[in-house]
Amino acid sequence: MNFSVKPVLTGEKTVLRPFTEADAEVIGEILRDPEVIRCTFEPGTELTPERLRSWYGSRADQPDRLDLAVTDRATGELVGEVVLYEWNPRARSCTFRTLLGPRGRGRGLGTEATRLIVGHGFERLGLHRIALELYGHNHRARRVYEKVGFVVEGVRREAALRDGRWVDEVLMAVLDREWAVHRGHPGTTGSAPRRP
Repeated sequence: MNFSVKPVLTGEKTVLRPFTEADAEVIGEILRDPEVIRCTFEPGTELTPERLRSWYGSRADQPDRLDLAVTDRATGELVGEVVLYEWNPRARSCTFRTLLGPRGRGRGLGTEATRLIVGHGFERLGLHRIALELYGHNHRARRVYEKVGFVVEGVRREAALRDGRWVDEVLMAVLDREWAVHRGHPGTTGSAPRRP
């Protein structure tokens, strides 16, 4: 198993596809969104157009990670990304991250995109564990991750200084045996009650 095959994953609302260099401009706009900056990386990270073109143009060639563009299935518009990275073949594990720009939020695209790539990781790549980290103030992302089946494993208290305030880092993960039961829909497993 490796991550060298870059699939196209299609849901009802989203299509996840490999990145191309041409996606760099739109991703650059998304990365400048204040909400993305607040919840993902340190402000001041230098993201020049050349650096973005080089990064996104090379994603399809990376055998140890899977970066996919999240697009709105109805319009084809690029709205964000999902990534499986830090692959550990021996432990059959990796780390997950995602980001969505303003035009991708509030419509269920992030939830579906997360289900699609996590499902791919377990069902096609044979992963045992997928983990993630998020800032404690990122309540929207935490709701999505819990909805898809990620479980809080711990909190690193006041682990990062953001905008002059200390924030927690929340650690979450989902295991293959958990995914096999709920397929990204925890709480809906088991049979429906019978009607008399």
